[in-house]
Amino acid sequence: MRYSLSSILRNAATGHKHWPKQWRQPEPKKAYDIVIVGGGGHGLATAYYLARNHGLTNIAVLEKGYLGNGNIGRNTTIVRSNYLCPENGQFYEHSLKLWEGLSQDLNYNVMLSQRGVLNTFHTPAQRDAAIRRGNAMRLHGVDAVLLNREEVKKLAPAIDCSPGARFPVRGGLLQPRGGSVRHDAVAWGFARGADARGVDIIQNCEVTGIRIESGRVRGVETTRGSIAAKKIAIVVAGRSTLVGNMAGLRLPIESHVLQCFVTEPVKPILDTVVSFGADHFAVVQSDKGGLVFNGSLDGYNSYAQRGNMETLESVAACASSFMPCMSRLRLLRHWGGINDMTMDGSPIITRTPVKGLYFNGGWCYGGFKATPASGWTYAHLIANDEPHEFASGFTLSRFETGLVINENGAGPQPGLH
Repeated sequence: MRYSLSSILRNAATGHKHWPKQWRQPEPKKAYDIVIVGGGGHGLATAYYLARNHGLTNIAVLEKGYLGNGNIGRNTTIVRSNYLCPENGQFYEHSLKLWEGLSQDLNYNVMLSQRGVLNTFHTPAQRDAAIRRGNAMRLHGVDAVLLNREEVKKLAPAIDCSPGARFPVRGGLLQPRGGSVRHDAVAWGFARGADARGVDIIQNCEVTGIRIESGRVRGVETTRGSIAAKKIAIVVAGRSTLVGNMAGLRLPIESHVLQCFVTEPVKPILDTVVSFGADHFAVVQSDKGGLVFNGSLDGYNSYAQRGNMETLESVAACASSFMPCMSRLRLLRHWGGINDMTMDGSPIITRTPVKGLYFNGGWCYGGFKATPASGWTYAHLIANDEPHEFASGFTLSRFETGLVINENGAGPQPGLH
């Protein structure tokens, strides 16, 4: 969508009151063919690809709050496909390829910046792990470059690469095609694209129950009334176990808070995405100049979207150790996102024992970067009742058979997960 200069000036002069709405605000209908529970990035992407790829439009996306209030707006915006296991490698590479064409596909600028993703290593064992992962990536057709310490220093001068550093840098594994995306634009772009194809996006509509009769879904109960549905797709990230319980599902997932932080804006000092191999820490500089970074999970189960001083102090210590210049920056804000963690570090996209009920979750640290491929493959599953080839290993049955996908590449850094 393009706007004339006169339209832009008119809206600027009137407090931006006359921009056209990007999506409708419909009242929920009594019945739909498909109800998607969760209006985050994955839910919106699923609705978009159901309409785009499969021609299904009698769909409602139900969001308990407003669009962007969940994990789609609570992450560090990093995208990459530097995974070890072949199941995750092909899936996240498909996702990265979708990212590369997403702005054109949606006709909406998601602000993809392929500035590269660098994982540093600090011990001989970590170097071996980085080599193993890099070789696995290249065998799967994914770009990977092994860097020595001097090359890391040249790429990211803000990193302390001196021999006297607390955790001396020995090198790094770089994926040049990785980078970052504007997370709000992803939500807005998928919402606008799904709405334009006839999907109803219904905000402030919390699901309170799932109706099941004779082993088949019949609909959902919500704070805005009952809605009948032939198929129901759950995709609610950190709330997976709560919504799953409504259908009697016992899921192999734990919910943990992952806190993220952003500093005051500064001039460009970091031209790539970097993760610290000595601890769970990743940082990227935003287009506004702030350094956006995260630490490790809080060490207890929680559904709270808030932080605490203990984690703040721990992450600040990591930041100061890895990039000493960060110790002089003021913290602008921080937030918490709820991560749905599986025990093998890999996601779940699957049918459930209840007919017509589908589940998507367990994204661990990979939720944001998976958004396009998650929607693409989940839409395929819902439309065809068969898993997409790129998500065929992500079923619930792997936890019964023991054929788990033990993904060491699930976290920001190699070999420490």
